[in-house]
Amino acid sequence: MTTGQHIETRQEETQKKNTISVLDGVRAFACLIVIWFHIYRIPRDLDIWSTSPTTHPWLNSLLYFGQYGVTLFFVLSGFLLFLPFAKALLQRQNWPSIRRFYVRRVFRILPAYYLSLILIILLFQQQYLQPQHWKQLGLFFVFLMDSSQTTYKQLNAPFWTLAIEWQFYMFLPLLTFGMRMVVWRVRPSYRVCATMLCILLVIAWGIFTRYVGTYFQSQHPAATILVPRSVLNVFLFFTYGISGKYYEDFGVGMLLSLCFVYAQLPESSLKLRHLLQKCSPWLCGAGVCCLLVMVLWNYNQRYVDTWSFFSHPLLLNHYYLVNQLCISFSFGLCLLALLFGSSWLKVPFNWPILHKVGMISYSLYMWHLPFLLVFLQGTQSWLSNWQPLQAYWILWLWILLLVIPFCALFYRWVEVPGIKFGERFSRRKAIPVTEPSLQKVEATEIKEQVKSGVR
Repeated sequence: MTTGQHIETRQEETQKKNTISVLDGVRAFACLIVIWFHIYRIPRDLDIWSTSPTTHPWLNSLLYFGQYGVTLFFVLSGFLLFLPFAKALLQRQNWPSIRRFYVRRVFRILPAYYLSLILIILLFQQQYLQPQHWKQLGLFFVFLMDSSQTTYKQLNAPFWTLAIEWQFYMFLPLLTFGMRMVVWRVRPSYRVCATMLCILLVIAWGIFTRYVGTYFQSQHPAATILVPRSVLNVFLFFTYGISGKYYEDFGVGMLLSLCFVYAQLPESSLKLRHLLQKCSPWLCGAGVCCLLVMVLWNYNQRYVDTWSFFSHPLLLNHYYLVNQLCISFSFGLCLLALLFGSSWLKVPFNWPILHKVGMISYSLYMWHLPFLLVFLQGTQSWLSNWQPLQAYWILWLWILLLVIPFCALFYRWVEVPGIKFGERFSRRKAIPVTEPSLQKVEATEIKEQVKSGVR
């Protein structure tokens, strides 16, 4: 069986089992817009092409906004991983196995990540083999490369987001256990409100730590409060890092998950589901409009006065505090429309090619930038003679012809064996052999949830 046939077979199996398979297309979209940002930004940093910020400002704003594909990844992670916990919180059913949760995350993430890390060092970043870089390299192995200026967006820039995701994965079971202590103490009719309040506190924590981190790291790097600065630095290292831990993004995904679960409950009114379906075009429209506003606002932060409205001091000075919340909320509205909307809304994300890209998105996310840099370094003088738009499409051709096939092979030979190995350890040993149907359902559930997990 060829690699393409293998991916197609896996994708068809996932579509049959996964009731929200449209999110595979959304995952592919998130990965592709990150790539379009890097194809746009890296040649500028290398001076391969240079255009005025006011030249084609709408197009430049849209391309520059591609960096927020990582925000969409965070929202998807919050939604998918909180889903079984949301069901347990609202229905007071058996609590999801923490052991199974961690085993799945470990075997889904670590094999592909560690192999990619080692290969990228050996092939492209050999300076990390020298003793003076071992301290920084250690942060990459323990997923704390987002917390130090010496490792943030270094070695392979997309890796910093994997650190954010991994820390959220490790903390989520503890967070939901604390939520359970609150939610299960209230009346069943109040559980939705109690869960929502807990999630809003998660979002508030994300905004609070972003404010505190920016204040003490960027604005007042020598200041402190209540404790010595050395102690404060340790606190900031684990709670903020360099750019925040993005709990507001994960929180929006968790809110979306809560809404999805509540709408599926038997006691929920059919009117709610019908209302969400009827309003889905408006939700999608509102989300897209909010994203367009953020596209312009984001570009104006980088190139001030491109859009005079967003150069107002109030908007210019407080963008850092609310931009992630606004962008994740906008993506959340669009996802809500996709989850409950009519089939015509899902058509673009149910495109078979997008589903295939979605399945290899983890490998594609890790590997596209190293391959892109190699190509740019080898063809820099040649590409400089082309018009920016022509060179842009040449880079996309490189992604399509070499990077995507490589990532498809990496998915088949590294990710899939890791997933299968994790499935063996995550099966419940306590299932009686006299109930084969129950065992079959359990195995199917494991495969469905592992395959639908973000990265």
